[in-house]
Formats: sequence, structure tokens, C-alpha cells
Amino acid sequence: MNEVHVNLGARSYDVRIGPGLLARAGAEIAPFLRRKKVAIVTDETVAGLHLATLQSALDAEGITHSALRLPAGEATKSWPHFATCVDWLLESKIERRDIVVALGGGVIGDLVGFASAVLRRGVRFVQLPTSLLSQVDSSVGGKTGINSVHGKNLVGAFHQPTLVLADTGILDTLPDRDLLAGYGEVVKYGLLGDAGFYDWLEVNAPRLRHDPAARLHAVTRSVQMKAEIVERDETEEGDRALLNLGHTFCHALEKATGYSDRLLHGEGVAIGCALAFELSQRLGLCSQEAPSRVRAHLKAMGMKCDLRDIPGDLPGAEELLHLMGQDKKVIDGKLRFILARGIGQAFVAEDVPPDVVVQLLRDHL
Repeated sequence: MNEVHVNLGARSYDVRIGPGLLARAGAEIAPFLRRKKVAIVTDETVAGLHLATLQSALDAEGITHSALRLPAGEATKSWPHFATCVDWLLESKIERRDIVVALGGGVIGDLVGFASAVLRRGVRFVQLPTSLLSQVDSSVGGKTGINSVHGKNLVGAFHQPTLVLADTGILDTLPDRDLLAGYGEVVKYGLLGDAGFYDWLEVNAPRLRHDPAARLHAVTRSVQMKAEIVERDETEEGDRALLNLGHTFCHALEKATGYSDRLLHGEGVAIGCALAFELSQRLGLCSQEAPSRVRAHLKAMGMKCDLRDIPGDLPGAEELLHLMGQDKKVIDGKLRFILARGIGQAFVAEDVPPDVVVQLLRDHL
């Protein structure tokens, strides 16, 4: 097992990474409990695969538990399901000193984290991420929230977990599409700040499905990079915005596709990273080789990397730009993009000409 410490003073916590953590979850969580009781929130798909293992692990430590199963999918990050979660936790008499366990991918982690942030003005929660995307990104850093009709993750709070248990063994149960979607967030870390990690991924990423050691390294390095950035900028006043490489495009595309299975979040991140590097090249910030290298790697992994890879019709370039205008990264009415001077050299740009963005989108539509 690897361990990454997220150093945030009184809000510090550990991210434990490795196979078998789900079966040991009771022993891992027990030291944090004031009384031996937890509430588990999961989704129907994850419950069928992993809930019994978690319950057995809790039983082994004498920890009582109850579980709420929500529908699977991005649409669950909504007001109705959020209200269901909060009301169930109150009915379960979860107290401020208790712990709520989020067992699932990014959707469950985000929703449960937000519910924990507002329940009794803040209860503790443990992230037990079950997807590659949630293990390397959404379970770490304390961003929680739900979607609105106006856009993705526009309602939420910063609320750090008490502990994160990333069981890399359970990634074996992921469908190939979900594993690849999660890889969109892994490759983002190399692109934004670690060219050496990106070099490693070009060689080793095809082995992530079958090589536990490669998987452990990819997850651990991604978490290390996120932890380092979150420690410098917990509430996204500066450096943390770098983690949004590809996300300005991604969130607009997710809104345009109705948060449906047409486009998974990690797929949108991969497409967004490819577009961000091409935008950087068009603005003269990086060489022509960089965006070509990004697209070549994504294609070699069998991933979506172009707008044309998204099934169905998309809005026009101007409408996509309008959707970007609702993004959380807008400051003083100006849209911020994460651009790059090369592989591993991302930076925040606030003065990108809208007409260049529109032309880029037109060319790819």
C-alpha cells in the first residue's frame, strides 16, 4: 500500500492506495469513529459489486451500518437526489461526529461530500472511490457538489474528507470504457505538470488494465500531484486552476450532451486536453508537435480525442462558447483557459481571444 498525506493543517488527511483496501475498510475507518456507526451512500451498480464486501469489513470491526442506494449516472448529481441523500442521513440520525462513507465513483463522492458539508453544518466523511477517475481526481481535494440546469458543479462546497481509501484492485471490475474515461484524468496530470510522468504513461499506460504495479504507480503519482497543488491552493485562488486543464471544453460538452452516456466526464477531459493543446499551438504558445503527440497517445489508447468522436449532433461553435461562459472559471466576466507551453508546462490564461476559440471549434465540428 502507498500513502499520500494531504497537508492542510487541521483538515489534513491520508489517501491510502493499493489492492485489498475495501476488504480492510472496517479496520481503516475504525480509529476515526467516536461511536461504532456509519452511514453508507452508494449507487445501484456499485452496490451490486462491492457493498457486501464493505459491509463484511465493517461487521468484522463491530461497526453498525446502514446503506442508501441511489441510481447510477451523472444525472444523480442533482437537487432531487441530493435532497434524498440529506433526508436519509437525517432519518438515520447521523450526528456531527459520525462518519458518512461515500462508496462509488465521482458522482457519489461529489454528492455525498456536499451532503456531508451541509448536514448539521458539517459531518465527517470517508471517500471509498471505486472508479479510476475518482481515485486519481475527484476523491482528493475536497471539492464537492452537484450540477444545475445552468452547468456542471455550480452548487457545492469545499469539504475535505477524513480519509480516502483507493482500492486499486477493484478497478478490475470497471468496464473498459469507464477505465479509459478515468485515464483522461490520469494523462491530464502528466500534461499539466510532469513531462516525465507523461513519458512514462506513453510507454506503460496500455498495461494499466492487467498490470497491478503499473496501475498503483499511475494512481499514486496522480494523487501526489493533486495533493501538492491542493496544499498550495485549497480553494482554487491560483495554482489549483491548473487541475482544470481540458475542463473548460469538457464542461461545455457535458452540458451540450445533457450529462448523458453520450460523453463520460473523463472522455470530455481527454477531448478538452487535446483542444487546449491545439488552442495553445494556434496562439503560438507551444510547438505543433505537442498537440499532435497528445492526440496520437489518446488514439493509441483507444480514447475519444475529437469532437467528431462524440455520437449525435452538437451545438454550433458560438453556442459551445456561450456554455463555457457559465463555467466556474469565469472571473470578472472573462473566461479562463488552462493552456500549455509544452508537455508538462500548463498555465492559466485569462486573455484568450474568443474568436480563436470559436474558429477552433468550427474547424473540429
